[in-house]
This record gives sequence, structure tokens and C-alpha cells, in this order.
Amino acid sequence: MKLALAVVSAITLAAANAAVAAPAAAPKCFMTQQITGHAIANERTLYLRVGGKSVYRAEMSNNCFGGASPSDPITIAPRGSSSVCGEQDLNVGATLNGGGLSSRCIVDKLTKLTPAEAAALPK
Repeated sequence: MKLALAVVSAITLAAANAAVAAPAAAPKCFMTQQITGHAIANERTLYLRVGGKSVYRAEMSNNCFGGASPSDPITIAPRGSSSVCGEQDLNVGATLNGGGLSSRCIVDKLTKLTPAEAAALPK
């Protein structure tokens, strides 16, 4: 009985120490004012540089950048407050063909890239 109690105590103590030692997940939220640049990868993907260090990939469920040129303006705005914590918080739009067409992008997924993933992107 004493051995069983000692084993249970040791397991409980180890679990408590592991919970304390585990780092909390960093929030992926940012303010729209922190966006310092963007690049269109294809008709459904936009990369955002945030705060000069982080890169986020915004994947669209529609072809909103189809036919976009580098000089076409992109609108990036928050939905509600200026804090962006997920795809539901981001409004993206494109004005194509020198202002002839306006396209609303439907952000389907917003992912913060690891430093290695960001470094691997073409310049």
C-alpha cells in the first residue's frame, strides 16, 4: 500500500511540474497598424509582414487576386477592432486593372509562419 501511494504521489508531482514547465502558447494577434508590407503570391494567397519581424500567410477562399499586378492597390483593414487574431478579423480587398475592377477577398485561413518558413519565401 505504501509503495502504491508513493508511486501515485510521484506521478502527481511529475505531472504538476510538467504543467508548470510547459510554456504558454504565444498569441498570434497583431494590430493592423503593425502591417509594414505585403506580397501577393498567387490569386488566393497574400503574405503580410507584421512588425518588421513576423510574416503571416492569408489564404483566400476565392480568386480575388486573379489578374492583379504589383501596382494594383490592396486594401487590408480590420473587421471591428484593429486587433487581428484570426481570419474572421481581417478584411482584404483588391482594386484590379488600374481601378477598373474591385474584388473582395474572403480570408479562409490566417497562419503565422515560422522564421524558417518566412526565410524560405522568395524575395
